[in-house]
Amino acid sequence: MRSVIGTIAHGVSISALAAALLVCGTGRAAAGVLLQGFYWNVPTPADGDPNADFWWDHITKQAKALREAGFTAVWLPPVWKAASGAVSMGYDPFDDYDLGSKNQEQTIATRFGTREKLERCVAILRANGLDVYIDVVDNHRDGGNNKTYQYKDADGKPNGGRFAKNPGDFSCGCGANDVSGCVPEDPNVPTPGLCFGDELAPINGTPPQHCFNGLLASADWMTRALDVQGYRLDDVKGISTQFIPPLLNFGALNGKFAVGEFFDGDLDLIRNWISNTSGRASAFDFPLRFNFLTPMCNNAGFFDMSQLDHAGLAGVDPFHAVTFVENHDTDRSSPIVTNKAQGYAYILTSEGYPSVFYKDYSTDNGCYKMKAVIDPLIFIHEQIAAGATQQRWKNHDVFAYERLGGAHLLVGLNNNGSSAQTITVNTGFGASTNLHDYTGHSGDVQTDGTGRVTITIPKNTNGLGYVCYSRAGIGGPFQVVEQDVTQQYEGSQDLDIKPADNTTFVPVCRVFVAAGRPIKGALDYFDTTNWTDATSIQLELDDPNGAKLAAGDFVRNTPQGQSISATAGPTGFYTCRIRSANTPTENAKPSYKLSVTYRAPQVLDPGQ
Repeated sequence: MRSVIGTIAHGVSISALAAALLVCGTGRAAAGVLLQGFYWNVPTPADGDPNADFWWDHITKQAKALREAGFTAVWLPPVWKAASGAVSMGYDPFDDYDLGSKNQEQTIATRFGTREKLERCVAILRANGLDVYIDVVDNHRDGGNNKTYQYKDADGKPNGGRFAKNPGDFSCGCGANDVSGCVPEDPNVPTPGLCFGDELAPINGTPPQHCFNGLLASADWMTRALDVQGYRLDDVKGISTQFIPPLLNFGALNGKFAVGEFFDGDLDLIRNWISNTSGRASAFDFPLRFNFLTPMCNNAGFFDMSQLDHAGLAGVDPFHAVTFVENHDTDRSSPIVTNKAQGYAYILTSEGYPSVFYKDYSTDNGCYKMKAVIDPLIFIHEQIAAGATQQRWKNHDVFAYERLGGAHLLVGLNNNGSSAQTITVNTGFGASTNLHDYTGHSGDVQTDGTGRVTITIPKNTNGLGYVCYSRAGIGGPFQVVEQDVTQQYEGSQDLDIKPADNTTFVPVCRVFVAAGRPIKGALDYFDTTNWTDATSIQLELDDPNGAKLAAGDFVRNTPQGQSISATAGPTGFYTCRIRSANTPTENAKPSYKLSVTYRAPQVLDPGQ
């Protein structure tokens, strides 16, 4: 959190520096709340309950409620087929071009579901105005044979899949995994030596650029296939800093949000990583979580609250800070076990981009059921908290600060579990202004003739020792801006969708469309190599009952990108099929890229 005057003890008037910050807009305004949309070992039918939803469907069914609660983005777990198959959490990725559609590693679906379920999940999240971030694991691969990786093709035949890998695509790190042909560790890897699989070598791999170009192309393919808005980069300590900017500026990734997991409490190391990647990615605020939030919550009453002034990455660089209280790793290794609500009160009222952990938030069985506590804080973050921050009070037990943008927000945190704390502070609300505590923890108050106010912060029972004051009367539901998706389906023998065939229609995709919404299928690319005037491709769009809604013929002279379109009848799956005719021997099964633009419903009904 930024304090515009770092030395004041009990608050003074806004300085010229603070005024400049407000004019220039350098304080981070309310920029959304991220939900980490999973936790370790989320339920799956592969665990033995055939009636359990796949995770993609479980998240899909909550999309509307999540947006109504104020979330603006959802971070999904790794989407690729992994070495441990249907039980994997995705952090042992195997095939860069299998999103749950190939029969590999003893399963078609990933732990979370099939590619089709994933596409529908993304589409319904977007229909509710939520951005979607995918967890990208580019540090390593797993499941190969002595650092040799071969994948199935569109017909399920082995050794025909795209982006096969050999030892030259991997570094020689981690001793027991060393094999002939691997390459030395890249000196631009921030902290080499910690291996989670066969470590990829995008910068110095052999043949040159094979691994580099392959990783860029596969990330671009995934982005186009799903139509996502951002990425969480796993284990960036093990990824060359020379690789991150080219990856995030490549193809469909260009300009999209990204946040790196630099798992370390050392603030300088994280700031160096951000700098070395040209500021292209944000970083999770592990320094804030490890050094401040954990002791504040777990050792309530013994933590010095004045340390929260300029705490963590958010205290010095809020624009690159993604703050969090818990995640899937810390929940298992170093959890916050008491007073967690106060941690959420801090990150959801401070600068930075806050991330809420699903297991903390959800009312599912086995989760911590903090929704009732977190929802009001999300409201405060999105509708009140904005602008630069000014410290108003700090001592061992209490830290108070004011957000200076918009309606202004005065926050008081009391870490004392034995007694309430009453303080009088300066504010920027002005004279004789009625203020309401939007947490419901304390009564309404009024500023005096000079803008000062006296507030009482309740004792810190179960982490609820906080208040959030602003002008009375702020309210209203969150606006939902529905979004279409454009998901691209690439048909090629070395992928998971077959190329066009002159003997039968090839099923390209099924997309889940809301009733009455337009559907457009654009053939962005089709391979016309060696075509004659008699060669063609037919594209067909069918309704949920199999009736043809639209069709188009594409010949040698048809412009690339030509489309067909129709309007959906009932909500359901609409199918695109493709077939070639009179193809030459040299190009008997033409490859293609089909982009389908549609809008999903906001709600997934039972049975769908």
